[in-house]
Amino acid sequence: MTDDLRRRIEALTSQPADALDRPEAEAAVSALIDSLNRGTLRAATRTSDGSWTTHAWIKQGILLGFRLGRLTDFSTGPFAFFDKHTYPPRAMRLEDGVRIVPGGSAIRSGAYVAPGVVCMPPMYVNVGAYVDTGTMIDSHALVGSCAQIGQRVHLSAAVQIGGVLEPAGALPVIVEDDAFIGGGCGIYEGCLIRERAVLAPGVILTRSTRLYDLVHERVYTADETGTLEVPAGAVVVPGSRPADSAFARQHGLALYTPVIVKYRDARTDAATTLESALRTGPA
Repeated sequence: MTDDLRRRIEALTSQPADALDRPEAEAAVSALIDSLNRGTLRAATRTSDGSWTTHAWIKQGILLGFRLGRLTDFSTGPFAFFDKHTYPPRAMRLEDGVRIVPGGSAIRSGAYVAPGVVCMPPMYVNVGAYVDTGTMIDSHALVGSCAQIGQRVHLSAAVQIGGVLEPAGALPVIVEDDAFIGGGCGIYEGCLIRERAVLAPGVILTRSTRLYDLVHERVYTADETGTLEVPAGAVVVPGSRPADSAFARQHGLALYTPVIVKYRDARTDAATTLESALRTGPA
């Protein structure tokens, strides 16, 4: 079924707008969204060697859904919502095993949220995202389009996980298992956070960021694929480095930079452990 759906979507996305078979395209997008909702398809997957593969055709299918969509009224009571008819809010059920605390959160169709995930209000999960079991999404946090979030991750209050839909072949933002992302962090295009990494509150990362490792005395920059990788178990804090110009030296100016100050140990584990009751899934 997956290969057939891929062929259909790739054929449809190559058609010009005036020649697009809309009924066939809507059927293909609907099948894709259903698979993304169930978690049987993902915008990116990890291979056995630890690398990640982006499935561009899935992103193409999501973009096709926006092309097809018409503005629709999804309002409920006093809350007004108007969005593409192809991407309504997900109607979550008790049987999904996701704890969504009242207060204005939403999960868009085409996003997978596993049983045991805790959603604190208000938070938002966008289309194509994958959030694995045991993860907590705290208040005012965003999981952007196609972002891949692992198991037992803590996304603290006001964390912004950027969305990456275009270009279709670009790796989405990825946060692997057991990572702890502190309050107000921003993780944007081209970033891969490896397992058990800890980002202190306020860390900002993009593919153009230079990450300084005080432990191993090296500088991490984006690789040839445009991916900035935070090593497994790294503890990253906001830092600064002097701006390199006479004017900057004259005025004592410095530039923001994230810094790895240590690697995770028992003390770090104790500081970042959530109360087990918070992560207890459905019986």
